Amino acid sequence: MTIKVRSTLTALVMSAALTAPCAAQTAQTVQSIQSASTSIMETLKTLYPATKFGEINPTPWPGVFEVALGNQLAYVDASGQYFLFGHLYDMKAQRDLTAERKDLLTRIDFATLPLADALKEVRGSGARSFAIFSDPDCPYCRKLEADLKDLTDVTIYTFLMPLASLHPDARAKAIAVWCAGDRISAWRALMGRDQVPKAQDCPHPVDRNVALAERLGVSGTPTLVAADGRVLAGAAGLPQIEAWLARGNTDAAR
Repeated sequence: MTIKVRSTLTALVMSAALTAPCAAQTAQTVQSIQSASTSIMETLKTLYPATKFGEINPTPWPGVFEVALGNQLAYVDASGQYFLFGHLYDMKAQRDLTAERKDLLTRIDFATLPLADALKEVRGSGARSFAIFSDPDCPYCRKLEADLKDLTDVTIYTFLMPLASLHPDARAKAIAVWCAGDRISAWRALMGRDQVPKAQDCPHPVDRNVALAERLGVSGTPTLVAADGRVLAGAAGLPQIEAWLARGNTDAAR
């Protein structure tokens, strides 16, 4: 398994290489980090052979390394005996380092999404883009749609993702929405007034959307994906969504 060293840390270290001696020291530092990460991974595999570990990265806390367990993070010392489960904070900078790392681990490359397979709605300037994976019969999805009514200056791509195991009729409704003459109006009528479109069939992306969600690790609805890849799961309210969208602009300005 390849151990990835956090690129931001490497970039900071490399930027300090202003002289030949510093460059040599930087190379030694990177090599030391890689060696420590490799050693810890080998230790963890030996101690816990049934557990699948992901990336191992250094943290600002000396002697403590971050280890990925699926989408979860833990912190471990070099012995592999002591673990911390929870959030690591930088109190001076007032940053939740664990939340920031989880944010990165769960990101989805928005540019790779097949947007032609989604309902597209442009409001106002349409400047802020995001995608939603939504199930026609999901009550939380319907709540989200109600909360989104007052959201402006956005482009929303809705991937119809019926969860057949929970909602047996959802697939047929999703296909009917896609095949409607005015998809957005049909979607609004269904989600807002429970008006089911006339059943019809046509070439549709519904099954592809379900497969796409599975590949991306999207297991529930609604799930929102920002243009910068951040993921927001669940029926968030309008203030939370506004703050979530604004955070993308803040991150980009850093």
